[in-house]
Amino acid sequence: MKKVVVGISGGVDSSVAALLLKQQGYDVIGLFMRNWDSNVNNDILGNPTLNEHICPQEQDYNDALEVCRKIDIPLKRVDFIKEYWDYVFEYFLDELKKGRTPNPDIMCNKYIKFDQFAKKAKELGADYIATGHFARMKDGKLLRGIDNNKDQTYFLSQVSKKQLENVIFPIGELTKEEIRKIALDNNLITATKKDSTGICFIGERNFSKFLENYLPNIPGNVVNIETNEKIGEHIGLMYYTIGQRRGLNIGGTSDKMFVVGKDLDKNILYVALNEENDYLYSDSCIIDNVNFISNLRPTKCTAKFRYRQRDNDVSLEYLDDGNILVKYPQKVKAVTPGQACVLYLGEECLGGGIIKEVLKDNKKIKYL
Repeated sequence: MKKVVVGISGGVDSSVAALLLKQQGYDVIGLFMRNWDSNVNNDILGNPTLNEHICPQEQDYNDALEVCRKIDIPLKRVDFIKEYWDYVFEYFLDELKKGRTPNPDIMCNKYIKFDQFAKKAKELGADYIATGHFARMKDGKLLRGIDNNKDQTYFLSQVSKKQLENVIFPIGELTKEEIRKIALDNNLITATKKDSTGICFIGERNFSKFLENYLPNIPGNVVNIETNEKIGEHIGLMYYTIGQRRGLNIGGTSDKMFVVGKDLDKNILYVALNEENDYLYSDSCIIDNVNFISNLRPTKCTAKFRYRQRDNDVSLEYLDDGNILVKYPQKVKAVTPGQACVLYLGEECLGGGIIKEVLKDNKKIKYL
């Protein structure tokens, strides 16, 4: 009997993944990863309210225990707090310091879930590892999950081809609706549990209050890029991303506006008051940290520049330094440095890179 170690998060997706593996006849072990010390959040953001006597992480662990008891598999718990800090959280802070918009979930998959977790699974004698990602593996290819609204291959784009060997994605052929029905039919405690949102180490609490404990909060001017007039004040450039229009918290104005750029040297946040302004559009970008999961190296494919974005037709120019020039002459809105550019050929996720520079008319856009 083949042994599978499955990551159990306390959510419905990983619960059903473990159940399906058990039903398929594998010897299944659940592994709960503790990647963040939740006491840090309580110290920074204040003690939990009366309705939060158990922190979300501990509640997730209790739910994971109950699921594993229900389907009769063992659950082990492992701490990757130091590794998460070193490989994910410090990367997150470094990118913010550069004025970029990082995606910690992508680095968590690369360095924690498909590295540290895989090593721990091997210690437990695993033949395979499994997770509750909406993705599929077939003939060594990473394919999109069947549920287009939930497909998570975007977040797997920095995982290497080697890391994806002997990986099973049990729910990749299912829709979210089907997963919840399976959980309900099998009386799993997580069947109707709300999906987690927000950055994993902050949760749904106050982002700016959390972040100011690690990076200096330096207010500055907000300038209308079209008129070069000051129209308000921002609370710190790190709290804003290109294309953002909600939750701007900009003092001095009630106008509807859109973030279009940052000047780190002068601590200026540039905005435009028209959603369809030309400042938000680019026609190419350079990506670095290129990771190919596929053996293919096409010159034409599609790309996503952020999660749940529609596919964009692109052409690729492979540069001598290992980076890629990604061209999209039809123009794309709010392509942002620090975010992932993920490449696809039909259903196959080829891999991707991190957006280094954003260009228009062969020139780097000044404040991106």
